[in-house]
Amino acid sequence: MSEAVEDRETQIARNLAAVQEHFHNENPEDVDKAIALYTDDIVWEAPSRGQVYRTAAEVKAAYLDIFETVHIAKLTLLRQVATETSVFTDHIGEATVVGDKMPNLPFPVGTKLNARLVHHFEMRDGKIAREIAYEIWREAGGPLDHDDIPDTAEVLTF
Repeated sequence: MSEAVEDRETQIARNLAAVQEHFHNENPEDVDKAIALYTDDIVWEAPSRGQVYRTAAEVKAAYLDIFETVHIAKLTLLRQVATETSVFTDHIGEATVVGDKMPNLPFPVGTKLNARLVHHFEMRDGKIAREIAYEIWREAGGPLDHDDIPDTAEVLTF
């Protein structure tokens, strides 16, 4: 039986679906489903906090620390673009710092944040091989809290 080669549109749709499912499962109850969407050689980076994780177990532990550190109340998808090998997403997350387990988060407990969360996902065979999360943390209502939100932005409230 020969393998059928997916066309470009099918590959892009599969990549977008995988990233959407990954984001949907980024919560304490479903994190294992999010992790299952990674390749065996996953690399997850958070450059603004100086973090690099190279195994699914390390990534899961980092997510659990994130869940204990920030409570995200709202997520706005500004834009996303995909190819056969990558997905780019641009979000704004409204959150409150509720703990201190996230390495190098520059805000204390109780701070309300609006974070620009830009992700680049490198995809392989419909799975995430590398996730780079560019987290631009800024105090809600502060001088850096200014974004151009398109009319087509999708908003999720938690």
